[in-house]
Amino acid sequence: MKTHTLYLRRKYGEKGTNGTITYNGEHVCHTIELPDQNNTPRLSCIPEGRYKLEKRVYPKNGEQIGIPAVLGREAILIHAGNDAQKHLLGCIAPVTTLTGEGTGDDSRKALGKLKALVYSMWDMEAEVFLVIRG
Repeated sequence: MKTHTLYLRRKYGEKGTNGTITYNGEHVCHTIELPDQNNTPRLSCIPEGRYKLEKRVYPKNGEQIGIPAVLGREAILIHAGNDAQKHLLGCIAPVTTLTGEGTGDDSRKALGKLKALVYSMWDMEAEVFLVIRG
């Protein structure tokens, strides 16, 4: 089975964690997350590492990109949000532009771009991984 790897490079701040996702060296989107609080559920970004992305369906939010194998955590998603403190409980939100620590704008647009890329890989029966580094 073919595999594809996206890379998320992070910068850690007191108020939030900002990052950039690339694929084959090309910019896909920026990301915002909660600050690093040692993987505390609902309060922290997830630890650095390599994660397999999976399609998850939720009654409230429909289909989402899930990150199921996070140690000590559950229901980690990549979903829309422009302010990590207000909109995230440990998940990753794609944003078009970073506006501050843990804040950005046009999240739905960035999520659409990321979903289109990941879903096209899944449509080709490929496995998709996200590698997170500082």
